[in-house]
Amino acid sequence: MKPHRGTLILVLGILGIVLCGPLGIAAWIMGNGDLKAMDAGTMDPSGRGNTNAGRICGIIATILLAISIVVVILIFGLGIFSAIASHH
Repeated sequence: MKPHRGTLILVLGILGIVLCGPLGIAAWIMGNGDLKAMDAGTMDPSGRGNTNAGRICGIIATILLAISIVVVILIFGLGIFSAIASHH
């Protein structure tokens, strides 16, 4: 049986929210894979709580990253549009 990576996934999820959104994507993907391995009985299930919490933090970090990308695109888009409109 493989050892769980619950603490690592939790740390990645938290860092994804606080510092760097792409780490949240890694936590989400790793968490999903590890939970499936735990359900299949090939991974130590004692880390299920940390793994699931890290996966959820990863999901939140990914959503925040996507929202921030959309906001930046809108801000630059409006800035470019207003700069063009002000020259006419």
